[in-house]
Amino acid sequence: MNAPASDTAPPVGVFVGLATLDVIHRVSAAPAANQKITSSAQFVAAGGPAANAAVTFAALGGTAVLVTALGDDPVAALVKADLAAFGVLVIDAAEGDPRSVPVSAVTVIESTGDRSVVSADAVNSEASPPEGLAAVVAGADVVLVDGHHPLIACAAAEHAAARVTTLVVDAGRWKPVMSELMPRATDMVCSADFRTPGTSDTAATAAVLVGSGIRTVVTTHGGEPVEWWSAGSSGSVDVPPVAVVDTVGAGDAFHGAYAYYSTQECSLPERIDRSARVAALRCSMIGPRAWLRALSTNGLESDNGEH
Repeated sequence: MNAPASDTAPPVGVFVGLATLDVIHRVSAAPAANQKITSSAQFVAAGGPAANAAVTFAALGGTAVLVTALGDDPVAALVKADLAAFGVLVIDAAEGDPRSVPVSAVTVIESTGDRSVVSADAVNSEASPPEGLAAVVAGADVVLVDGHHPLIACAAAEHAAARVTTLVVDAGRWKPVMSELMPRATDMVCSADFRTPGTSDTAATAAVLVGSGIRTVVTTHGGEPVEWWSAGSSGSVDVPPVAVVDTVGAGDAFHGAYAYYSTQECSLPERIDRSARVAALRCSMIGPRAWLRALSTNGLESDNGEH
């Protein structure tokens, strides 16, 4: 694996996958059929698994590069501007293409923080890898792919494997491209809903992943302990209890933090614990960006590897 980032240079993370425009409304209850309701708050921000992970990585002190496909839709400019404001460099594989940027309609229930999302996603995207992708990956300490934009994801995974660079796969749900990414993955970070074909629970899925030769498998369970399997050992890490008010992007925050802490000198349980604390902080604050300012005051950000 690549050596951990030095104390004088921030780690570089390359994030490959989906970027969307999220339109988020906080409501007291989900609307019924044919009902109009008024939200108590609204937010508009860049979203998507890879994009949110990149924002978290940058907020923790890393250099974050997002490789995605946005194009020249006017909405793309909003997404790029928001990501730039939070320190993410965007490489747009669809630059010059008038394609529509996916827009996610997100509803958050005030009393629980639970969210519902409707989005076009990009699983059927035919966007090709951008020129220079190999060089971008070559400069990375860690690469994360979320399985969206499959052609780009596979190319990035191939380049990462060739350089023996840590490759984290964000496995939120099964996508056909996962079968191509798994042989090159070093770390699979799975949601409790992720299932490999033919399995019925998280333990069976983890067994398949470990049996396929993946070095480290991590499964999150919301507020329940995070399970892990690595190098013939296994265990679990408790999640800090918090008053949950907003779960939008919490899993993505975990993934971004996991990528960041994979570049630091810490054990796997420590990496998971720190990532879980980042995700817990995300859940404890309303809105997609306000929580980022609280990272330093909670002792979670790093100044180039010192904790």
